[in-house]
Amino acid sequence: MKSFANLYAELDETTRTSEKVDALARYFASAAPEDAAWAVHFLIGRRPKRLVPARRLAEWAMEMAGVPEWMFAECHEAVGDLAETITLLLPPPSEEREDLPLHRWVEERLLPMRHEDEAGQRAAMRGAWAELSGPEAYVWNKLITGAFRVGVSQNLVVRALARAGGVDEPTVAHRLMGAWDPTPEFYTRLFGADTSDADASRPYPFYLAYALEGGPESLGDAGEWQAEWKWDGIRAQMIRRRDNVYLWSRGEELITERFPELARAAGLLPDGTVLDGEILPWKEHAPLPFAQLQRRIGRKVLGAKILAEVPVVLLAYDLLELEGRDVREEPLRWRRARLEELIASLPTGATDRIPLSPIVPAAGWDAVLEAYRGARDRASEGLMLKRLDSPYRTGRRRGDWWKWKVEPFTLDAVMVYAQRGHGRRASLYTDYTFAVWKGGELVPFAKAYSGLTDAEIRQVDAWVRRNSLQKFGPVRTVKPELVFELAFEGIQRSPRHKSGVAVRFPRILRWRTDKKPEEADSLETIIGLLEG
Repeated sequence: MKSFANLYAELDETTRTSEKVDALARYFASAAPEDAAWAVHFLIGRRPKRLVPARRLAEWAMEMAGVPEWMFAECHEAVGDLAETITLLLPPPSEEREDLPLHRWVEERLLPMRHEDEAGQRAAMRGAWAELSGPEAYVWNKLITGAFRVGVSQNLVVRALARAGGVDEPTVAHRLMGAWDPTPEFYTRLFGADTSDADASRPYPFYLAYALEGGPESLGDAGEWQAEWKWDGIRAQMIRRRDNVYLWSRGEELITERFPELARAAGLLPDGTVLDGEILPWKEHAPLPFAQLQRRIGRKVLGAKILAEVPVVLLAYDLLELEGRDVREEPLRWRRARLEELIASLPTGATDRIPLSPIVPAAGWDAVLEAYRGARDRASEGLMLKRLDSPYRTGRRRGDWWKWKVEPFTLDAVMVYAQRGHGRRASLYTDYTFAVWKGGELVPFAKAYSGLTDAEIRQVDAWVRRNSLQKFGPVRTVKPELVFELAFEGIQRSPRHKSGVAVRFPRILRWRTDKKPEEADSLETIIGLLEG
């Protein structure tokens, strides 16, 4: 546990990628497999759900620290993070304590708490706090609250594991995909020399594109590239192996049961087939707004009515496995030809649900530019540009795949609410709610927390503290004085929002210090963007 806490501290203290990978590789090279397996599990985001309600944790911490509720509340307000607040207030641990390894803390102390009653959980928490030092207690509290996260991506963990184990990165990335248990046997298999060990359900790591910088003419001859429409859906892999079907999201969630019509269509694929594509709400050969897909995602039970109102397809982009053979190293032009043959051979019941992603006709970059300009009329986010000779790589790689998104919608809005951030920003007000004018009233319509520099965040934080009007839990109402230019990808009507609209991926472009609040945009402006 001490080693894992030290690793967490090292990762949290640097923003340099090389230093993070070095720290991870050192840990994996020295950690016991039973500890390293759990470390990988947590570091790539597979943290447990909150095992103990926050209210109980706060009560037990106040008891053990001997502080009144008002003081705990003030400390929590200043720190902004429950796990860190508890860690700072707890008394030092007992001098006589056993230095248990990470896997025993998880398997013998943490996981059993899900089956304990309140008294059992209280005893377990007080016992753990009495044994753990500050850094270890902080990591423990993060795991208990379900808020464990540190600034590393899965790609960095893969790089470190590959270095520590002497196995190539694509193999490690593939073995980390799908469902697995954090056992020492699994961790040891990560470094096995035999790379033909993918089980029937396991997806491949997704290949991700970089945003295009400048115009496409910088990519060279247009004839060496394939252009496709970019859609706003759920990136997924459809797998047909050993007479079973599996649908995996890019977030490594098995979502087969959420899309029964796609599962039925996948059953018509030849055995040993894996497709990469986009799940889209689809009607009359055209996509529906993403908000329609969200109606399905938010339901536990999918009735006939919602299935009929929001049918879906997997728009097939790429072919990753054919007749049980991994074909990712074949060039895109070859994979596309085989994909077209495969889709054409399917019965109607499958092609209705697994249509082929159309290629944008492009005799040259001028034609590509013309298509790009018309993307929004097709409800598309822009274009994907893929080199025809490219293999299907692992993770985000520069050079072969580029996403060329249409310019976002923009408008000026007034900040009306502020809330503390998370992690490094837990003590700063960084999460904001913005409003636009409707008549003489400011109507909230979007939340955003990215886009400002660190210096601007500190300025806004100081301003929020001086200009708060009311407090509702963690949220503060502020004077409606600051104006910001926001960008967002899409707009939809939404009866669930007071403004009547919902925007997609809002973020801050700049702080409009040159504008007064009365100069901000109106709801009518947003409706105008929506209508066209």
